Amino acid sequence: MAFLIGLITPFNSVMGTVQRLRCGRKIDETPIEQPPVFIIGHWRSGTTYLHELMCLDERFVSPTTYQCFAPHHCLLTEWWMNTLGSWLVPKQRPMDNMAAGWDRPQEDEFALLTLGAPTPYVRMAFPNDPPPFMEFLDMQGCKPEHLSRFEAAIVHFVKLLTYASENKRVLLKSPPHTGRIEVLARLFPGAKFIHIVRHPFALYPSTLRLWQSLDAVQGLQMPSGKGLDDYVFNCLTRMYGGFEDQRKRIDPAAIYDVRYEDLTAHPMAEVQKMYEKLGLGPFDIARQKIEAFVAAQKDYKPNKHKVDDGLKARIRERWKTYFDRYGYF
Repeated sequence: MAFLIGLITPFNSVMGTVQRLRCGRKIDETPIEQPPVFIIGHWRSGTTYLHELMCLDERFVSPTTYQCFAPHHCLLTEWWMNTLGSWLVPKQRPMDNMAAGWDRPQEDEFALLTLGAPTPYVRMAFPNDPPPFMEFLDMQGCKPEHLSRFEAAIVHFVKLLTYASENKRVLLKSPPHTGRIEVLARLFPGAKFIHIVRHPFALYPSTLRLWQSLDAVQGLQMPSGKGLDDYVFNCLTRMYGGFEDQRKRIDPAAIYDVRYEDLTAHPMAEVQKMYEKLGLGPFDIARQKIEAFVAAQKDYKPNKHKVDDGLKARIRERWKTYFDRYGYF
């Protein structure tokens, strides 16, 4: 991993300079006329599935994997990476069976990381060290200079996507945004939030597998796994402490809650309700493409995890507030 990063860094630096010289002013001057839509919720709660559904609506623009991993020069290099570099990306994500690729919609937290914003995802490089920037899960105790870097990075990325798409509405998906809704609503007045929840007995083991997979693939250390269980527990507690506090100060009409279990059972009906409740425009424009995607996914088999009684009791104890707030038993 260190070798690959060292190999690609000079290219990133040169092409980043070229993009900044050619497009920097245009990006900075791009107005955000349509406030973004944010898909939020804990990791493994169904945010990716919902993102895949909604980005089929051509009125939205969502960042691709390449744009998130190379925001400094994606406007110049994405076309040939999709053509010549597809072999660099696995066809399936390491933590589940969902399709992967440079052109697939991706989590914008990776773009913020690449742009130098403080984010808990720095942990993936050094999984054995104490997790950094945990304050960016609930935005409590952030240093002013760190907050400024975060805000500058996400505003720049939204403007970049808006500029590249010729002013389409930006659709973003990032679990850490769950505890940032107040900051995001301030940066992007009129923003909408779609919040998805899932049974904690599915969330915990699936999230644990997520970090184990990413630590093994992305880390600059051989991951020991020490403390990973507490890290998973603490992230949800902190993220949702921030979310529940901040949503009290957000227009209720700007947040829509959906359960993963309802979304997977009735995807068309649930997505249509989101459009209607949040005023996202006529759903019929996107209906045919979303129906086709749902039909193509009917044989998809999500990972199954065994959770014994002891672990269930521990999950209930650590995440009691989540159980009670969202009606899980």
